[in-house]
Amino acid sequence: MHALPSARALGRRAPLAAAAAAALALVAANGARASFTENIGTSPIAMSLGNAVTADPPGHDSIHFNPAGLTRLKGKIKSDTFFGASIKPYATFTQPPGFDIGGWTEDPLAGTSTGRVRQSIFLPIIGVPKARLPFAAGAGLGFSWNKPGSPWTFATASYVVQGVGIERTLDADDPARFDGKRINIQRLVYLSPSVGYKWSNTLSFGVSVPIAHQGFMLDTDMRMPNKLLGVIGELQDAWCGDEGNPLDTFAFGLCGGGQEGRLRPFNKIGGMQFEMTAPADPTINLGVLWEPSEKFSLGAVYQGGSNSVLTGRYQFNAEPMLDQFVRGMYSSLLGPIAASMFGFPTSIPPVQSGNVTLKLPYAEHVQVGLKLRPVSRVQLNVDANWSNWKRWDKLTFQFDKQIDLLKMARIFGQADSSKLIIPRGYRNTVNYNFGLQVKVTDSITLRAGYEPRKSSVPNSKLDLISPLPDITIKSIGIGYANKDGLRIDAAASYASGRFDVPADGSCNLNCTHFFNAVYNPYAGLDVSGGIRIRYVGVTLSKPF
Repeated sequence: MHALPSARALGRRAPLAAAAAAALALVAANGARASFTENIGTSPIAMSLGNAVTADPPGHDSIHFNPAGLTRLKGKIKSDTFFGASIKPYATFTQPPGFDIGGWTEDPLAGTSTGRVRQSIFLPIIGVPKARLPFAAGAGLGFSWNKPGSPWTFATASYVVQGVGIERTLDADDPARFDGKRINIQRLVYLSPSVGYKWSNTLSFGVSVPIAHQGFMLDTDMRMPNKLLGVIGELQDAWCGDEGNPLDTFAFGLCGGGQEGRLRPFNKIGGMQFEMTAPADPTINLGVLWEPSEKFSLGAVYQGGSNSVLTGRYQFNAEPMLDQFVRGMYSSLLGPIAASMFGFPTSIPPVQSGNVTLKLPYAEHVQVGLKLRPVSRVQLNVDANWSNWKRWDKLTFQFDKQIDLLKMARIFGQADSSKLIIPRGYRNTVNYNFGLQVKVTDSITLRAGYEPRKSSVPNSKLDLISPLPDITIKSIGIGYANKDGLRIDAAASYASGRFDVPADGSCNLNCTHFFNAVYNPYAGLDVSGGIRIRYVGVTLSKPF
């Protein structure tokens, strides 16, 4: 059996541990980084404490929050977690004074608001079920093993570290259909071999290797309210009239597409669907926990990132407008010259599909925490955390062929129609988490958490695919434990935040600049809205 170090050795090592934890805290604070969707729904206990648990990691959730905390689990423990979450984004679109998109001054979406939202989940192998859910439900499972007297604890668990599933299909005319009818970004850890090592009576280390299934699905209608489309549409109406223009055959073919080929900046041009996965994407978590007394402890964790490579299928659907427009140009005398200069295709098929690849970075995360117990039954937790969401500068979808619909975007800077580049421009910020725990009796514990989260999505990059402004999360929880080792922990959380993006405020949403056609579906409109997130969860753990 391994012997723990002597008290004299502990005295030498404890300052080193404290210095290491303080150094990590300094890095996190000075780095000014932040959060996106992490830790929403990962653990009921952690949520009830505002996710401020790095210095007091709870049970099998230590695998994620600080694997060094596994050393506090004795014997063989099994845990089951069940949770439900509801994500409700909303937005309203307003037309400001002086609105003009290439001569068009009335956007049919002006004065509308988004409708009801349902939730969806991404199931490994199956994909995204078509069933509509009032809330997203899930479950987790954990096991740990520790021999009496051993400094080693081994564990594994399954849990969700990232989950966003939004479906806006209840209303066929929902204005949000142009920026994500259905969206799923989900990271499910299904295996996480982990080990904690108790170096001394006060100092522990831990490492875990979460192996995750990363899923991504996007289904959206598309429109491109751009000044060029507006000007050409106005020119078509003036040059062609209601019956066409016989001289157009000897010009650029603006009338050759008929009424269907008249460009309208606010019309739907098509739609796109992606569904792709990375079946096994491993990362690493490293943790340290220093507990010099029951009244005070420090913890730190590094959660590694990855360059997840997702593969799957895509489908582009094209409306007749652009197809008839280019067909008209190519049926005239001078039209083919102009069309070839801009790289327009000779036609646009109604459907194109095939294989697609996407590199979707998973951000590194650093979190440090402090636990204080000023009196025996009251505990305060404070954490600081950083996430490297700046890696989401842009998302590049690589297709297996040239997409004719995207060839129409060459004039707007999309030079390679076998790729779709969606700008993101996210940032890193710092966030603090706060938790309060009161032990009412030897069996009952009450908890409360507070998280004022600064969003990693700046206001200038907001859109309806990721409508996440600064949010405030408030949580409560209760825990029960008996003498036989049974623990029941429950939590409920509510998060909310609002945004207000004036026209030209976000070039992922409503810019009117000529080269921002991809992708600003609400160009020139003021967009305001927000998001509400509700979460409930329960964990049952017991010896086995």
